[in-house]
Amino acid sequence: MLDSMDLRLLDALQKDAHLTAQQLGEMLHLSSSQAGRRRQRLESEGYITGYAAKLDPLKLGLHVQGFIQVHLGTHGPEQSAKFARMVNSRPEITSAWTMTGEADYLLHVYCADLPALNRLLHEVILPHPAVARVQSQIVMDQLKRDAPLPT
Repeated sequence: MLDSMDLRLLDALQKDAHLTAQQLGEMLHLSSSQAGRRRQRLESEGYITGYAAKLDPLKLGLHVQGFIQVHLGTHGPEQSAKFARMVNSRPEITSAWTMTGEADYLLHVYCADLPALNRLLHEVILPHPAVARVQSQIVMDQLKRDAPLPT
C-alpha cells in the first residue's frame, strides 16, 4: 500500500527524476536515508519502472508528429504478433495501443518530415498483410506535454 509520503515522493520524482535522496528528504521532511529507502522500495515493488530523459523532437529534426489509426483486415494471434513485431521494430513509432472502437491500434509517431511519414505509411504499415486501412492525423500543436501521472 502507498501512503501519502510515497505519493508525494512519486509526484516529485515524476517532475524531476534527478532529485537526490537529500533533496527528496528535504521536500518530504524526512532524512535522506529514509527518502532513499522509500525510493528503493518503490523501485523494487515496481511503482517506479525506470528513468528516462525527455528529448526535444524539434531539436532532433523530428518536425512531424502524428497519430495513425490502424484497422486490421484479419484478426488472430498470429497477425497480432506479426503486427506487434513490426511496430516494435520501427523507431518512428514511439508508442502504440490496442483500442476498442473502430480502430484496432493507435500509433504515435515522430518523423523528420511529411515524405518520411508518407514512406512509413505506404512502405511499412499499409503493406503489412494484416492491415486493411489506416487513418492518420498530423499534430498541428501540442497543447499539453505528456504529464506526470496523477498521484
